[in-house]
Amino acid sequence: MKRESVLAIIGARGGSKGVKNKNIRPLLGKPLIAWTIEQAIESKLFDHVVITSDSEVIMQISAEYGADVFFKRPDEYATDIAPKIPAIRHAFLESEKHFGKRYDYIVDLDATAPLRNISDLVEALQQFAREGYDALITAMPARRSPYFNLIEQGADGCVDLAKKLDRPIARRQDSPKCFDMNASFDIWRRDVLLKSDTLFTGNTGLYVMPEERSIDIDSELDWRIVEMLMTAQIEKQVQ
Repeated sequence: MKRESVLAIIGARGGSKGVKNKNIRPLLGKPLIAWTIEQAIESKLFDHVVITSDSEVIMQISAEYGADVFFKRPDEYATDIAPKIPAIRHAFLESEKHFGKRYDYIVDLDATAPLRNISDLVEALQQFAREGYDALITAMPARRSPYFNLIEQGADGCVDLAKKLDRPIARRQDSPKCFDMNASFDIWRRDVLLKSDTLFTGNTGLYVMPEERSIDIDSELDWRIVEMLMTAQIEKQVQ
């Protein structure tokens, strides 16, 4: 059976509002982005692990930890309001040109979600190939349900359930299954990434992860929680 060619892309902009310089901030002894780079390389799942960044410092540090760094992200893909998928597509096209290679699958690994493990990557890629999805996202079971205890506030200040069904729901467990996207990683087929600016194509798969591996660092509180969980994991491994 032919092995699919898989490209890993790690995006890391220089600017960060919630946690300053978070991509290169030391986490348990090494820059945050290094955890994702080393995991991707260790997994042996990817033909190449490519960095897309507008920051020379991030690019230099990423290269030191073994990532492929050969272009700088253009300014139009590096603003606070720039959408993510065009930047990923740009990195993918630059990679095919640079390596002279055609990739079947593209995996976007978020540097701010270091709690994923290699088995998550392995199982998600297997699921993606087995089910023939266009794209795949990762998520965790939602704590709140839009059908039961997630509310919206209208322009008049009044609140109501975010979503309603024809029948009333007495228990959260009886509502449709809902998930929180955890921004850990996404997967695309080559042709889908080339033509679509959304992950939701009508044939998008879901890989479910537990909450303890689903924290995306976007605040100082997130950072402290991730640091605590990673410390506990390391201590457990050495026991």
